[in-house]
Amino acid sequence: MIASTILLLACSGPHVQQYAHEKPSLELSEYFSGTIDAYGIFTDRSGEVKKRFTVLIKADWKVVNGKKVGTLDESFDYSDGTKQKRIWTLTEQSPGKYIGRADDVVGDAQGDLAGNALNWTYTLALPVDGTIYHVQFNDWMYLVNPKVMLNKAKMSKFGIELGEVTLSFYKR
Repeated sequence: MIASTILLLACSGPHVQQYAHEKPSLELSEYFSGTIDAYGIFTDRSGEVKKRFTVLIKADWKVVNGKKVGTLDESFDYSDGTKQKRIWTLTEQSPGKYIGRADDVVGDAQGDLAGNALNWTYTLALPVDGTIYHVQFNDWMYLVNPKVMLNKAKMSKFGIELGEVTLSFYKR
């Protein structure tokens, strides 16, 4: 019975290939190039907004050893006055497959892209009240038009949902 439940849970949820024919097609090196502004909220599992934030992203790409490699320099400003910096290095492994690294990401982020959608999964070392928690993210991004992308990320620990991050990106 438990094995059946686990199998059902593992199979539930969207799969990136469902979006393979959706337009406009997302090309990471095109969208995340130049300056992007993002506006977001973090809600706890009850749906209450706990934090609002903005992000300024400066992004560029190079070809290194025949692979596209992008740098996303993110500057966060939170509603409580705190600031945060994260610099991602994204590497295209093969068409539609990416890995991402950042100082506060544990191991590699795994990215799968199809059509207008990107699904990132990763573990973030999240500081909370002087303690670092390793929190899993299941991050979905959907390109709406060449300038706008929407992002919804579920945060969990030990399989228990902690909350969601919702973001809107605007490419200048």
